Order: sequence, then C-alpha cells, then structure tokens
Amino acid sequence: MPHDAQDHAMNTEQKLVYMANQIATYFASQPREQQAAGVAKHINDYWEPRMRRQFFAFVEAGGSGIAPLVEEALPKIRRPKPDAL
Repeated sequence: MPHDAQDHAMNTEQKLVYMANQIATYFASQPREQQAAGVAKHINDYWEPRMRRQFFAFVEAGGSGIAPLVEEALPKIRRPKPDAL
C-alpha cells in the first residue's frame, strides 16, 4: 500500500518531535540553568538545516506533543534560511 506525501510528512514531524523530546529528557537531568541552552546547542550542532526547518514549520503550524523544555529552547535554536527554489 503506497504512502502519500502527507503520511510521510506526518511521520517525519512525529520523528522530529520524538527526537527533540528525547534530547530534552537527557538535558532535564542537567542543572536547571543549563537545560534549555543544552537542548538548543545539541539541536543546532547535530540537526541538519532541513530538519530544523521542518521542525519550525511543524511548531508554527500549531504542532503538538513538544516537551516544555523543547518549547523553552526554541528561541535559542538557529532558524535556517528557507529552502532555495
């Protein structure tokens, strides 16, 4: 049974949320003042611009399921430039 593009996008978004929440779970064990910065640094260092772009699009579309610590880290995550056409 073929998957359409919307199913793929949903799966990709869910995976990104899962990954971001896992990062937040790890950094929740760090001192409070380092938690959000640690989440943002990890995402900035290890996520490709395409992944960050998709994650921001999901968040801006009202996506749910994002851990509070990830939400707190959002302003510190580098926003990639839009895809070139």
